[in-house]
Amino acid sequence: MTTQSQGLSQADPRRWMALALLCLANFMVIMDTSIIGVALPAIKEALGYSQESLQWVFNAYVIFFGGFLLLGGRLSDLFGQKRMFMWGFLILTAASLLAGLAWNDTVLNIGRALQGFGSALIAPSALTIVMMLFSGNPKELGKALGFWGASAAAGGSAGVFLGGVITEWLSWEWTFLINVPVGILALLLSPGLLAKGTRRKGGIDIVGSVFVTAALVLIVYGIVTAEHNGWGAPTTIWTLILGLALFILFLIVQAVKKEPLVPLRIFKAPNLAAGNIALLMLSGGWIPLWYFLNLYMQQVLKFSAFTGGVALLPMTIVIAIFMIAITGKLIAKIGVKANIVIGLTALGGSMILFSTNTPVDGTFLANVLPASLLGALGMSLAYIPSMMSAMNGAKPEEAGLASGLANTSYQIGSAISLAIMVAIAATTNSAQAGGDPTAALNSGFQAAFLWSGIVAFIGALLALIFIRSPKKVGSDISKSM
Repeated sequence: MTTQSQGLSQADPRRWMALALLCLANFMVIMDTSIIGVALPAIKEALGYSQESLQWVFNAYVIFFGGFLLLGGRLSDLFGQKRMFMWGFLILTAASLLAGLAWNDTVLNIGRALQGFGSALIAPSALTIVMMLFSGNPKELGKALGFWGASAAAGGSAGVFLGGVITEWLSWEWTFLINVPVGILALLLSPGLLAKGTRRKGGIDIVGSVFVTAALVLIVYGIVTAEHNGWGAPTTIWTLILGLALFILFLIVQAVKKEPLVPLRIFKAPNLAAGNIALLMLSGGWIPLWYFLNLYMQQVLKFSAFTGGVALLPMTIVIAIFMIAITGKLIAKIGVKANIVIGLTALGGSMILFSTNTPVDGTFLANVLPASLLGALGMSLAYIPSMMSAMNGAKPEEAGLASGLANTSYQIGSAISLAIMVAIAATTNSAQAGGDPTAALNSGFQAAFLWSGIVAFIGALLALIFIRSPKKVGSDISKSM
């Protein structure tokens, strides 16, 4: 452990205020994926998007965010977490201003892509700083990760709620411009609250960075556009083949290069690979739940955007309470493995309830609240131990890389799963065309819920098989930092 990281982990008097700033960053990064959902019709009308091209308001952000996370983690290791955190916020703030002032669809797409790039610098550096600030005290680390996880869940839920309020009471532009004052505040507070962090000597693996970034972008691009182009379309097939080929080339480069972007030895760390798989499966179940639950409430139950946002608040409250006050104690008592398995099983059970108990004439109390609270409980139990497992055993100089891997697993898992579930919902809906359109739409949602639940159950099974050392991950992380 370096002297600098030791100072960070033992007694930084600013650590809780710094955590508040880091959680705000995490909240913003996740919120930017969801806040524009309600505003999409207004954006389409104002900037002349076609129905097919409108998806890029969402996809441009997700693709660049997921595609550059590994590079962002590596840069934070090389140049310092604080520096990359502030550069990320500078880019995110400027990109949000550009998106809010966009005069046509191309400019907005560029703004959203740059938002994703800025977030890809923020997320791994912020999580690494959290781990360093609290790694000297496992109890504090558990509580800090609870706040971190709650901020992510709150960002997803609050994005929908705020998007509805802002679009209804202000204008769609403010779904982007709201980031500007928050970003400026973060840039002003960072120098006084955040230590410089650790840095390591070395160069940037340019070839590896280009290969993996291009591979991830192409794979996510191919999947998220498959719903429109068709899974059997040549553009979809060749995009995915090229992405997979570049990823294989990336692995070859990493195996032979002296200073690779991702040293393959990092996957020998206990539970790191299994933790990343757990995160991938967790996001593969959770993000479709949130996405299709919104659609069910607004398009089937006919909730307004504001009412739909309010209906998500109980989930956010449960997640905040469990992640901050309960999950850490459960990890200490029964270990990370049990929490991940139980959490993913609960999430899968929530999806099964939604797939079988969401009628067209449903109600919030009978058909939404029970299953949504079960899903929130599952997320609360599984997220923190999965993240801890994904960071477990990483060397101090590779903390940013491990964080980038963890965030990449979560974001790529969400993008891939959501694209597949949207395709399943659309296929089911089309198969029932000619009848009641609302009933057909709802059948598609139920099919998506069912398959998302299967993803969560598979994740629970994989965690049961591959997660090891269930009660020592937290202390192992502390020692490794």
